[in-house]
Amino acid sequence: MESPILILPGLNGSGPAHWQTLWERRLPAARRVEARDWDRPDRAEWVAALDVAVAAAGPQAVLVAHSLGCLQVAHWVAAAGRSVKGPVRGALLVAPPDPAAPGFPDVITGFAPVPTAPFPFPSILVASSDDPYGSFAFARGCAGAWGSRLVDAGTRGHLNADSGLGDWELGLGLLDELRG
Repeated sequence: MESPILILPGLNGSGPAHWQTLWERRLPAARRVEARDWDRPDRAEWVAALDVAVAAAGPQAVLVAHSLGCLQVAHWVAAAGRSVKGPVRGALLVAPPDPAAPGFPDVITGFAPVPTAPFPFPSILVASSDDPYGSFAFARGCAGAWGSRLVDAGTRGHLNADSGLGDWELGLGLLDELRG
């Protein structure tokens, strides 16, 4: 059975040229976890939406989070604790933003502090060395706290549509790793 893929965009959702949206079109097992309001994220709502999506996806779901979606996963794990191990096969976490960084959008509230509870499932965190929303040192700290393998994507900005990644083959390879 193919592992379900749950796509977790960040602030404003992922637009039509974003690799997450391209993956949704390309991968039959992928579906987006919708937010009531992409422009004014509410942590409790986002965590609840992830909880419902994981329960509906059945066993062995793989989470694919970008930006604020990474913090959504961290808060979900912190709220659910070790009980999340069974239904989640792994998580691909891309470009986690730092709520303490000067460029962090003011419309985002409730996602700080960033939980440091280790994830009870395998995870890979991909970060760029020139991400305007979170330093590589911040990403390294998250990876260490969450027990994630850290992958350096080089100088690619926020690893979004503006980064020119297209279908982002590196990410697809990492996703395949997590899906086994």
